[in-house]
Amino acid sequence: QVQLVESGGGLVQPGGSLRLSCAASGRTFTIYSMGWFRQAPENQRELVAIIRADDSTNYADSVKGRFTISRGNAKDTVWLQMNSLKPEDTDVYYCGAYTYGSSDYDYWGQGTQVTVSS
Repeated sequence: QVQLVESGGGLVQPGGSLRLSCAASGRTFTIYSMGWFRQAPENQRELVAIIRADDSTNYADSVKGRFTISRGNAKDTVWLQMNSLKPEDTDVYYCGAYTYGSSDYDYWGQGTQVTVSS
């Protein structure tokens, strides 16, 4: 089992920045990839950014150049640095973990609210 705990959400004005953190615990050695996803009510969960075991990354087109995903040396903490935030970035952000042998992201945090508004 893997447990994920997110932090760092909040209210920010357009153009501002936030940094989200996700701490993994438990069987972290089984994690292949970690990522950030977002979901508004009645919408599907969408990928924001992911980072794999080889440190390769992927970003949604809508956040490229503004968001950066990174992780610590122990590879059990992942951050999402969000700059130049826009109102359309408002969402609940979830941290996910994809474990070896799985077919998809199979562990999720509780989510953290990000609101971009003046």
